[in-house]
Amino acid sequence: MEYIRSAAEEQDDDACVFCIIPEREPERVLAMSELAYVVLNKFPYNPGHLLIVPRRHSGDIDDLHEDESAELQSFLQRSVRALREESEPHGFNIGMNLGGAAGAGIPDHVHWHVVPRWNGDTNFMPVVGQTRVLPELLSETARRLTPRFAS
Repeated sequence: MEYIRSAAEEQDDDACVFCIIPEREPERVLAMSELAYVVLNKFPYNPGHLLIVPRRHSGDIDDLHEDESAELQSFLQRSVRALREESEPHGFNIGMNLGGAAGAGIPDHVHWHVVPRWNGDTNFMPVVGQTRVLPELLSETARRLTPRFAS
């Protein structure tokens, strides 16, 4: 229900969700620079599901400047390192859905997903129940990962 209510609220707000996260939900932001930031996904597929987001609003990867791309890559590497050190996943899904037709929930602001994966982490709930069950609260994931981004 939280997802349904917040999605309706966000649609009522003309502001891009990725442009306002650093101000409205700083507790989810793990690292930030002038060009990009790392944020915990509000509705994660797995504990530690991160998003790597350029600060500048752009819906097309071709619009990113070279320095932005370099910063995003740096944050991607830091994210994988932090998740490996803290959560010891067996693997990762890393990717981007570019455009609505590709499944982007927010197609007007490019972003990368970093999803830690563990052998056997898929259960019947996403397949049969069309819902996810997470073994950890978002606030707990933030508490564990925040120190990993401090260095």
